[in-house]
Amino acid sequence: MKKLTLAVTVMIFAMSAAVFGQAKAGAAAGQPNDLVAASTTASTRNRVLGDGAETKPLNPTAYSPSLNHSTGKPAASVASITRPRTGAAASAPASLSLNQIYRIGVGDVLDVRLADMPTAKSTLFTVLDGGLLDHPLSNAPISVAGLTTDEIEQQLQARIKVLDNPKVSVKVRDYTSHSVIVTGAVLDPGARFLRREATPLYVLLAEAQPRAEAVKVSITRAGVPTIEINLKDQTAVNTMILPGDLIKVQSPPAGPATFFYAAGAFNSPGQKAFHNGLTLTQAIIASGGVTRTAGYKVKVSRQGNDGRLMVTEYNLRQIEEGKTVDPVLQEGDRVSVSEAR
Repeated sequence: MKKLTLAVTVMIFAMSAAVFGQAKAGAAAGQPNDLVAASTTASTRNRVLGDGAETKPLNPTAYSPSLNHSTGKPAASVASITRPRTGAAASAPASLSLNQIYRIGVGDVLDVRLADMPTAKSTLFTVLDGGLLDHPLSNAPISVAGLTTDEIEQQLQARIKVLDNPKVSVKVRDYTSHSVIVTGAVLDPGARFLRREATPLYVLLAEAQPRAEAVKVSITRAGVPTIEINLKDQTAVNTMILPGDLIKVQSPPAGPATFFYAAGAFNSPGQKAFHNGLTLTQAIIASGGVTRTAGYKVKVSRQGNDGRLMVTEYNLRQIEEGKTVDPVLQEGDRVSVSEAR
């Protein structure tokens, strides 16, 4: 019995020594310790259970968190993660929509600051023709057209060599490169400058202040048919406006001109413009008022369906005193005031 116990003990020590030797050899070959330990355990298991025991091959990518957290997916290239994006081809994160980002253009004014480095010089830089930013600490002008402020910060950090690990902050001070024009039935027409790659129509209309009679908007955009929008459509006014768009706010189309006619003791008789809701006293005022010799009797002649004129007589004094209603005229009415007798 003692001999059997001694033999088992010797066998265990021999197996432990073999495991340690393989682990040390694997580490020397550059294998990670966790993978080395796993492969060593598998080979030992085969020796103990027999070569016929089923073992599953290890997948280093799936196993090691240092390579990739996602099982079965190749590890991302370090260069693809850390390499800054340059030029107009650089793109913002896909999750950001056009109304959440702004890409720098010619004429924009940038406020470029270095952390912990105060300066008496101006930190404002205008983007030059060609989309270039000429910063004094950069070894050459930087092409920034089409980049976001975050991407410009990365460019400057890579270009500034006089400082170790410079911390750069870039903000837009003046937005001038993304312009649109608003015209038509608005109180404040003219150019508007977008602060995003796209802005909802209702934001621009709020600034331009459409007139009360405005009913629709037409948007002219390069390369696409004209976009027509009904201002009463709450969904349509969310349409995104892009740089370069021409926005025209429109009133209802004007109908044919209509008139009434003033004759008799008026200071300015003749054909006068008519509009719906025009009253008798308003028509008299539009005709220059009555003369000093005018009487108080006013006749309104209106053509009937049969072509005959129907004459109604009103007392101007009673209308002015509120004793009689001020009548509403119709298109084509004839208003005459007689002289006092």
